[in-house]
Amino acid sequence: MTSSTPKENNLEESTQEQEPVSQKGFLGSTIDELKLVIWPSRQQLFSESIAVILMVTLSAALIAALSRFYGWGASQLFS
Repeated sequence: MTSSTPKENNLEESTQEQEPVSQKGFLGSTIDELKLVIWPSRQQLFSESIAVILMVTLSAALIAALSRFYGWGASQLFS
C-alpha cells in the first residue's frame, strides 16, 4: 500500500476541480478579454502618441549627434 503525500493529494484535487474547457475556442476567449480592456480616451491617446513621437525624435537626434561627434573625434585622431 502506498500513501500519497498531502502535496500529491492537493494536486489530484486541483486537477479534478478545474472548469470544463469552453467550446468558444481561442477567438471567442480573445474577444471576451478585449471587452474587459479599458481603452484610452481620444485626448489621452493623442497626448501620449505625441509624447512617444517626441521622445523617439529626441533620442534619434541625440544618437545622431553623438555619432557625428565620435566620427569627428576619430577623424581628428587618426588623420
